[in-house]
Amino acid sequence: MSQESPTTTAEVPPSILRRAIGASAIGNAVEWFDYGVYAYLTVHIAASLFPEGSNGVLYTLVGFAISFLVRPIGGLFWGPLGDKIGRKRVLAMTIILMASSTVAVGLIPSYTTIGIWAPVLLYAFRMVQGFSAGGEYGGAATFMAEYAPDKKRGFYGSFLEVGTLTGFTLGNAIALLLVNTLDDGSLQSWGWRLPFFVAAPLGLIGMYLRSRMEDTPVFRELEAKEATEEVKGVFKDLITKYTRPILTLFGLVIALNVVNYTLLSYMPTYLQTTLDMKESDALLVPLFGQLAMLFTLPFFGALSDRVGRRPMWLFSCAALVVAVIPMYLLIGTSLAGAIVGFAVLGMLYAPQLATISATFPAMFPTIVRFAGVAIGYNVATSLFGGTASAINEALIDATGTNLIPAYYMLGACVIGIVAALFLIETKGLSLRGTEVPGTPESVEEQKQLAAERA
Repeated sequence: MSQESPTTTAEVPPSILRRAIGASAIGNAVEWFDYGVYAYLTVHIAASLFPEGSNGVLYTLVGFAISFLVRPIGGLFWGPLGDKIGRKRVLAMTIILMASSTVAVGLIPSYTTIGIWAPVLLYAFRMVQGFSAGGEYGGAATFMAEYAPDKKRGFYGSFLEVGTLTGFTLGNAIALLLVNTLDDGSLQSWGWRLPFFVAAPLGLIGMYLRSRMEDTPVFRELEAKEATEEVKGVFKDLITKYTRPILTLFGLVIALNVVNYTLLSYMPTYLQTTLDMKESDALLVPLFGQLAMLFTLPFFGALSDRVGRRPMWLFSCAALVVAVIPMYLLIGTSLAGAIVGFAVLGMLYAPQLATISATFPAMFPTIVRFAGVAIGYNVATSLFGGTASAINEALIDATGTNLIPAYYMLGACVIGIVAALFLIETKGLSLRGTEVPGTPESVEEQKQLAAERA
């Protein structure tokens, strides 16, 4: 009778698996808490850190985009490092950098105090945040995927995005509380700074959780076999040898993050600056939809373990193509219409969000998994995700068309449909080995690995 190796993910004790989920998700929560606070308090950050009379909102959104333009550099640095020294060590470093730069934004003196140095410091700290985030997401997704049991990778992986939406919703709730308790003068002078300081304890908790974890079983197995010696130089062939997964990932991330940042990050600004909704209502709109998404993510993750990742992506992108324009028209009618329209779009988007960490890491072999996800994800995110708010705002100003965000999301989802058609289905497959999961080469390799365990 065969006996599985203790390095297989299926044999990870439940207590360790829960700790791995927490250690992965906390970093995403810190990252998205920062994005949420920054997005939801954009108007007040602009009033504090940019000169009066300037287009401070657009310049503040440029600061949001700048952090994403740096993310590919972070991916190029942290990704190969994570494949060389391990996922755990890199994740311990990125969460401290990310939390520190978030806190630093809250400490920047106002424009009236230090002049041009206020926006300069804002952009500098956003660049540090982007550099650290370039390793955080790819590493956290890889860490989660390599710890999760093969048959339940979708379910357990969805909790990474529970962390994402928890951070984002917490940022939303704190911003809403501040807007309803402080006047504009207090918000612009010191109130907007308070949420950024919350990143300090969140970062320390994340560092503690990650320091207590061992590296993933899949990575330790590769280390034990000294496979790193056999695959030296593999990173330089990442683009040429793994062209299909890189391009497929790129297309999926365009759909994912154009919807993500247009819908979740830009919506409050859009409601205030384009539809003239009062700030407290503009912050209330995404809250209900985010909470609904938060509680359904594990369901969609578990569903992907049954039907596969590819059908989930095809359904989500196709449904958004059909619904996005009608829902944006509904959003423009009233507060109730905005809440319903946002919630519908959020729920149609959730099948993508829930399956990221089960889908993306499984597109690459262990030897380049961290690098492949970090680089492919962050290049697409920097070009099409982090710039979404600024692009939408600029195009609305230039064209006067309120449906620009809907058109932008629709185009991105068409690209996502095309990319999903090339996605190799990996539900239930092992992430062990040095071949791309789901390929014929991987099937043969898995047979050899199974024979070794017999």
